[in-house]
Amino acid sequence: MIYGGRSGEHEVSLASAAAVFLNLDRERYEAIPIRIEKDGRWILPERPPTLVSASDVIEAARTGAPDTGREAHLVARPGTDTLLTVDRRAPDRTTVSGLGLDVIFPVLHGPYGEDGTVQGLLELANVAYVGAGVLASAVGMDKAVMKLVFGASGLPIVDYDVVLKRDWVRDPRGVLGRVADRLGFPVFVKPANLGSSVGISKAKHAVELGAAIDLAAAFDRKIVIEAAVARAREIECAVLGNDDPEASVPGEIVPSPSHEFYSYAAKYTDADGSAQIIPAMLSEAQAAEVRRLAVAAFKAIDCAGLARVDFLLAGESGVLYVNEVNTIPGFTTISMYSKLWAASGLEYPLLLDRLIALALERHAAKQQLRTSM
Repeated sequence: MIYGGRSGEHEVSLASAAAVFLNLDRERYEAIPIRIEKDGRWILPERPPTLVSASDVIEAARTGAPDTGREAHLVARPGTDTLLTVDRRAPDRTTVSGLGLDVIFPVLHGPYGEDGTVQGLLELANVAYVGAGVLASAVGMDKAVMKLVFGASGLPIVDYDVVLKRDWVRDPRGVLGRVADRLGFPVFVKPANLGSSVGISKAKHAVELGAAIDLAAAFDRKIVIEAAVARAREIECAVLGNDDPEASVPGEIVPSPSHEFYSYAAKYTDADGSAQIIPAMLSEAQAAEVRRLAVAAFKAIDCAGLARVDFLLAGESGVLYVNEVNTIPGFTTISMYSKLWAASGLEYPLLLDRLIALALERHAAKQQLRTSM
């Protein structure tokens, strides 16, 4: 399992990975931890992560000594003390320090892990891995490109604009005027390539908009600005599968009254008062539409394995908007993705089994494709 990573969601990844390690069937799997440090170094840690709460991981990082381990190096030939090598005597296997790997489970959130970079590396190594491929991972990470794909697929999305950091630095007044004219207020401002609500702000007027763009631009060169949905309800749906994906029952996130939206703090450091309602209080027709659109969004980006699809439901009009797809959603036992499947009849350990089987199934299908004339 690969976890950690260079993104601002490093601690969230450690919590998700701890849950996976604790719930894998030890009689069926021998799990090997592979941690990517915040500075990009790959480590074979002495022990897997054990804290399943992101807030606990964050606190431990502030107060405790970091886990130690052996630094590992990626090479393209067999050897010792290497992270990934292709065993030429068994080309369908990959080795970590002499141990064969049948499948890799990336539990990486955000850039340099959820965005197709690690997936591309694993494709080059020709090893099976859980979750979306390079294309779906990249599109699912980039909110601006994702919205283009959703729009081209006929999925309902909110009005939005995309601002490049370069243009913001060169002409902030022009950018503020353009956004106000196109979208009005209030708006949500987001880094295009982050998750877990990192760097997201709500702006109710031009002064707040400027501060929100500054914050988002600190995390990304591309900023997505979305028109706010009046009295929006945050609905989420989990999807599982490859070519024939299935959707879970929908759930709803209700942020704490002290938070205007489901921010990073509301999720991980100040979660008291936030609530997950499963199943969401929807009519049968609304629930069916959420599940239909979740599968459609999953297919639109050519996703595989798993994804959580997030929606905004307008409180007054009842219009449903597809907000985004998360190709590696939070994955602890109390995360929305796993709880939605538990409510749909698939408990966490069996969910892990299913994801691993899907990864092996997809990899086997790829091996049947021709790579030359």
